[in-house]
Amino acid sequence: QVQLVESGGGSVQPGGSLRLSCVASELSFRSYSMGWFRQAPGKKREGVAVVNNYGGAKHAESVKGRFTVSEDDAKNTLYLQMDKVRLEDTGIYYCALRSRWAGISLDPDDYEYWGQGTQVTVSS
Repeated sequence: QVQLVESGGGSVQPGGSLRLSCVASELSFRSYSMGWFRQAPGKKREGVAVVNNYGGAKHAESVKGRFTVSEDDAKNTLYLQMDKVRLEDTGIYYCALRSRWAGISLDPDDYEYWGQGTQVTVSS
């Protein structure tokens, strides 16, 4: 059972920056996909950015040019650098992992392990 722990959420003004982190208890799989998802109040969970362990990455259109996903293999940690945030970026951000698969999907249904989430609030 993989455990994922997110941190780094908080309150930020529009145009500001935040960096989220997600530490995985293990990443010993031959292949995997790992990513960030978010859920705003009253809305469905949506994919933000994902990577696989072969160097592949994908960002949602709504965050391209503003958010950057990266991974530190040595630390079993996934990051999400959030720049130029907007009011609509508010929500709970979750880290997710699917083992033995490198599909780089933004569909939350494709992922099997989830963190508890961290709140991001963008307000002026």
